[in-house]
Amino acid sequence: MRITYNAPVTLTFAFFAMLILFIDAQLAPNLIHNVFTAEGKMTFDPKNYSAYLRLVTYIFGHVDINHLTSNMMFILLLGPSLEERYSSGSIAIMIFMTALLNGLINAFFFSTMLLGASGIVFMMIVLTSFANVKRGEIPLSFFLVAAMYVWMEVVRAKSEGDISYFAHLLGGICGAIFGLFENSVSRKSAS
Repeated sequence: MRITYNAPVTLTFAFFAMLILFIDAQLAPNLIHNVFTAEGKMTFDPKNYSAYLRLVTYIFGHVDINHLTSNMMFILLLGPSLEERYSSGSIAIMIFMTALLNGLINAFFFSTMLLGASGIVFMMIVLTSFANVKRGEIPLSFFLVAAMYVWMEVVRAKSEGDISYFAHLLGGICGAIFGLFENSVSRKSAS
């Protein structure tokens, strides 16, 4: 038996996020704060070119090892099967689009600073529920996951203030849109 790099997008994402946290903790304090966070509407500076880069790079920065571990467990669990189902390129595009959309909406409408891959996690959770969609059918599991997810985010948003639950919800919405789009494209190409 040999070890394979079976999910290049997922594994590269996870390794890069781990490396960023290590470098921030051991070699370059404030690296995450300066490069791997997305600013909200109060601090977003359209004249600063790095602000545009940070609209996407925030998904690699994490507060601490617990934050990183909780996100990477889901990404490493869900990512490989999603890459197998939808292709590595498609998953990379979905991650980029979800991150960029969250970053832009946060920069123009919210004052929260974005940090971490939770939106990507929720995109993957919802996208996974579309993996076995058949023509003309939406699985009950999708509705259950979506309902529990939305309920959990609404309850948490009322009790905790410093986390961008909108980014989580938007990640789930992106997962639903990508799932519907990818499944309709694959049905058309199969016909």
